Amino acid sequence: MFALVDCNSFYASCERVFRPDLKSKPIVVLSNNDGCVVALTKEAKEMGIKMCDPWFEIEKEYTKKGGVVFSSNYELYADISSRVMDILEQLAPRLEVYSIDEAFLDLSGVNNCMDLYDFGIDCQQKILKWIGVPVRVGIGPTKTLAKIASYGAKKYPATNGVVDLSDKKRQERLLKITPIGEIWGVGRRLEKHLNAIGIRNAYELTQLDISYVRKRFNIVLAKTIRELKGEICIDLEDQPITKKQIVVSRTFSQRVTNQDLLNEAVSDYAARAGVKLRREKQVCKLLSVFIRTNPFRKQDTQHRQMISIPFINPTNDSRDLMYGARMAMKKIFKPNFQYNKAGIMLSDFYDEEVLQLDLFKSEHRSYIDKNLMKTIDRINKTSNGPVTFLSQGIKKEWSMKRELQSPKYTTNWNQLPRAN
Repeated sequence: MFALVDCNSFYASCERVFRPDLKSKPIVVLSNNDGCVVALTKEAKEMGIKMCDPWFEIEKEYTKKGGVVFSSNYELYADISSRVMDILEQLAPRLEVYSIDEAFLDLSGVNNCMDLYDFGIDCQQKILKWIGVPVRVGIGPTKTLAKIASYGAKKYPATNGVVDLSDKKRQERLLKITPIGEIWGVGRRLEKHLNAIGIRNAYELTQLDISYVRKRFNIVLAKTIRELKGEICIDLEDQPITKKQIVVSRTFSQRVTNQDLLNEAVSDYAARAGVKLRREKQVCKLLSVFIRTNPFRKQDTQHRQMISIPFINPTNDSRDLMYGARMAMKKIFKPNFQYNKAGIMLSDFYDEEVLQLDLFKSEHRSYIDKNLMKTIDRINKTSNGPVTFLSQGIKKEWSMKRELQSPKYTTNWNQLPRAN
């Protein structure tokens, strides 16, 4: 048996953890540069607010009705997520962190100790009491059925946020009222194709012949059908899959025409990507940089370009990555354009422990460089950070606009909540 634990309106719920006064108030969280809604509570939904609504369109009416708004606070969300996952690790023998607000649990043996519905309730209560974040729990004999159960827990309030699909009859009832588009792995395009042949819900999908599905569609959908029938085809992934590329990009808070500011931006993104690369214990041999103007401003002259810089020796040293990013910027920057976005992408990865040594660089020098990066990363995980490079900029005039951001309650000593 598997359980899928999914945090409810996660970003918005994180904002409520240290703000009990917002318990029943509508909350929305905005995307980078306070552009559009990326998370909202049920109270905000009841006001007619939808995901991806542009903030400038709804701001006046929403705030007039007493709605509360926050800029995205990724440091807070990541830390709260880590705390939730720590609790889940204590509740089951195996855990797969699926996303920042979702995790699959392997419940092998748990049903010998307690009823699985009671396990779901216990899981809810512990996370709400210890962290302050509400969750729903879907339980099923496969990961896909656990996802269906999670959908039922969200859709139907009578479930109290916990659905256990151990029983075959209950599985069938829920499959018959689950739209085809709510099935894990079925996107909009595939949904249209399935609707065209008369498949409207999950139960109808399970009635299709597997060999027909394999020929007409693909093997992935065939596996989904087998999972819906209770056959395990997708096991838990204990270790996260090693990334094949790392991308860091941002839309600027204002249009940028100055090359020095663009150099700062791509240097900062390269340094951030370097941290992620070292966390994966990988090195890369290719760095790509892109810049672009705003495609939605038709009155502006448009320019977008991307260039790749290969490294002679694979690296995860932030200094190498920043140097490569600045070299790339020299080649693609053009004056008199108003740029609104830039980004870097790292690819062609190798394991950092399996490297051919550089003939012209001493092993001792490589050891010093590696330790320097480790030391910087270690400092930046503590309250003594951040340690950054001068080329990343100081004022960062190009950085994202987050005018409505809440304090970093759990990651910054200077922003700890105060009680009186």
